[in-house]
Amino acid sequence: MIICPLCDHVQPEGTECDVCGRVFPAPAPDAAPVAPLAELELTPHAGGRAPVQVAALPELDQTRQKAGPDLPAQVVPDLELTRAGDTGAVPVAPLLELDTGRAQDDGVRTAAPTGAVVCRYCRNVQADGLLCDRCGMRLPRARPAANAVAGAKRPGGDDEQWTACPTCHTPVRPGKACAECGTRSQAEA
Repeated sequence: MIICPLCDHVQPEGTECDVCGRVFPAPAPDAAPVAPLAELELTPHAGGRAPVQVAALPELDQTRQKAGPDLPAQVVPDLELTRAGDTGAVPVAPLLELDTGRAQDDGVRTAAPTGAVVCRYCRNVQADGLLCDRCGMRLPRARPAANAVAGAKRPGGDDEQWTACPTCHTPVRPGKACAECGTRSQAEA
């Protein structure tokens, strides 16, 4: 067991204290006595600079290519140069056939999907809700507008105000959990 000299914390192992983080001093390794073995051959190393006696073996083929004669560099006249000459002044004109913008707005908007929606994962047809009742995946339904939901009175005779859920914008009573996503709405102060 190791006892920390700073905070007296006891721990089974480690190089630093688990409580205060103090690094324990590393114990000095004991030098083991080394004795040379008499039956081993000593091979001195001269740092790779020792001369080595080399003789060619006559039974081996020489596969090294012989070096050719030193030839002067020559210019090849039909070789294509990789450097282009000066092009001069090039006129820059816009392309008239290039469309640089969007189509003109005709004012017609795609209506948000209403009514029953088909789940794209399990093909369950569901009339209301943002989550599928069968598989729990999100349905491709438009969220109600926040300004249309906030402060609106719910039909049914009760005068309690409804607000929009902060997550899915479904109408929910203040301080209650949303029926669609479960997020609790803020209670009115």
